[in-house]
Amino acid sequence: MNWDDLRVFLAVSREGSVSRAGRALGINHTTVARRVAALEKTLAARLFDRSRDGYALTQAGENMVPMAVAMEASAQAIDRQVFGRDAVLSGPLKLTVPYDFANRIVVPALSAFDARYPCIDLELLTTTGPLDLQAREADLALRLTASPPDYLVGREIVPLRHGVYVNPRHWPALEASPRVVLFRSQGPLPEWVATHFPEATVALRVDNLITMLAAVEAGLGLARMPCFEADSSTTLRRLDLELTPSTWGIWVLSHVDLRSTARVRVAREFFTETVEAAAPLILGERSAYL
Repeated sequence: MNWDDLRVFLAVSREGSVSRAGRALGINHTTVARRVAALEKTLAARLFDRSRDGYALTQAGENMVPMAVAMEASAQAIDRQVFGRDAVLSGPLKLTVPYDFANRIVVPALSAFDARYPCIDLELLTTTGPLDLQAREADLALRLTASPPDYLVGREIVPLRHGVYVNPRHWPALEASPRVVLFRSQGPLPEWVATHFPEATVALRVDNLITMLAAVEAGLGLARMPCFEADSSTTLRRLDLELTPSTWGIWVLSHVDLRSTARVRVAREFFTETVEAAAPLILGERSAYL
């Protein structure tokens, strides 16, 4: 049974004619008559007595009205609930972001997100490793990567840019005897060190960007770091060196099954705008050079 046919049935029962029912529904009166006939054929029952004065309910039609009204109420309730949830945008949302990028770019924007979507229960997951969106460990991700997994949908917002940074107070000593701070996963001499500081020695190896930043601020050595992090430091300066550009970018990603979920959609749009607004910082356009 087609709900639209029941909707037409109720309109005719209330208006008493197919022409008035058609005007109430915004459809042609011949369509109304055809829908009523189709419903009667489906039910194998005559619902109206036709006359020059209009359509009058038969006993079968009268018996059917309360049930059709109940179905109408349920349909309207569904419509209100779905529309209301989409308009209010309520419910939980897990956003995963690398902790260093979260602190610099995302966290400052969260008060604006909360003001815009107060009923979204946002959970910010800042980790050193990526969470599994396929296993629903998170709903939405801002990820620093060169190539996201195929099962995720999204786009690259801004390419990631790097520079070599130093504490100017320690630059004279480091220029004479270069020392570098590297990630523990890097080889003996990364390309930028071999090209610009071939005589350098390793002062320290670290496992995260925040520690690297602190080490360079303390004067332990030079380091190649993302501009969004190092340019935020009031202590460091960027050396004017040519570097091979990174192939990494900042992506906004979600699982394909969640791309049309309302709160995921608006969060994706909001944090895309947040990253785009921070593009000058991410691209190194605010660098203070030594």
